[in-house]
Amino acid sequence: MSSSRTRPAARRTARVLGLASAGLGVAMLRDPKGVARVSGVDDSATALSVIPLVGARELLHALPLLAGRPGWAWTRVAGDAVDLTAMGVALSHRGGERGRRLRTATAAVAGLAALDLLTAARSRRAGSRSAARELLPSSAPWKSAIDVSAAATVNRPPQEVHARWHDFSRLPEFMAHVREVRPAGIGRWHWVAEAPGRRTVEWVAEVVEESPGERIRWRSLPGADVENAGVVEFRPAPGDQGTEVRVRLAYAQPGGKAGKAVAKLFGEAPDQQVRDDLARFKQILETGQVVRSEGTPEGPLARRMAKQQPAVPRS
Repeated sequence: MSSSRTRPAARRTARVLGLASAGLGVAMLRDPKGVARVSGVDDSATALSVIPLVGARELLHALPLLAGRPGWAWTRVAGDAVDLTAMGVALSHRGGERGRRLRTATAAVAGLAALDLLTAARSRRAGSRSAARELLPSSAPWKSAIDVSAAATVNRPPQEVHARWHDFSRLPEFMAHVREVRPAGIGRWHWVAEAPGRRTVEWVAEVVEESPGERIRWRSLPGADVENAGVVEFRPAPGDQGTEVRVRLAYAQPGGKAGKAVAKLFGEAPDQQVRDDLARFKQILETGQVVRSEGTPEGPLARRMAKQQPAVPRS
């Protein structure tokens, strides 16, 4: 992950971990016997041979971390797990002064491991926000930005699958929460969609990139009720088994985290919507129709669950 795409706090923490890795690595390579003595394992020939190898590993961690790449903290997390396991085994065979030193060293490694894990987790969250920033217009409120994705394999060639999605006016056929998509100028479409609470939201989106049979990218224009953007990619499936359709959407959901929680309560979580929409898209391309319950034509909304009826075809 590029350091330019992560938060400054995560980069600073990464550099601190890089300094720690560099210091440990140099010490282990220059004076393995001293490190073994401080750690309480100076009575082990195996430890004396392993410590330089661990030092070399620490230096490898240090380089990208010092460059401010917090994603590399995951490599330290993996190394911490190995070290703590080995130290736990060593503790079971040592007591007295060596046991005390080894317990102190183990506690220090555990503390670093916690910081490593925190930094690694922050890098993942920062990456998710960066992905949303890449898709969304620059004016979107990032604190409530949602980034979701889903994929499905459709047993049709990429050109045919692309052609069906290319006609945005037909998206409501499988996007259950989209009421209407109509032309609004060259490369522009006016969307009307349902929102939690039986409200509607509207926006005009423009197609900003399109490669026939490969990719379509769009984004909302200023003035949208909900700023959003998306990209759908069409890739040949392995073994000539149709097309892999990958969809990624980013939008600023009304109500922020609270709005998301309420949406999930009613079965309207964004990731669930995308998966369900892709399942219907697959049905349309492969069978020419969507089969679902009359009682739940828009997906598993809580208010409709009591009215389920036998499934019937819907063209």
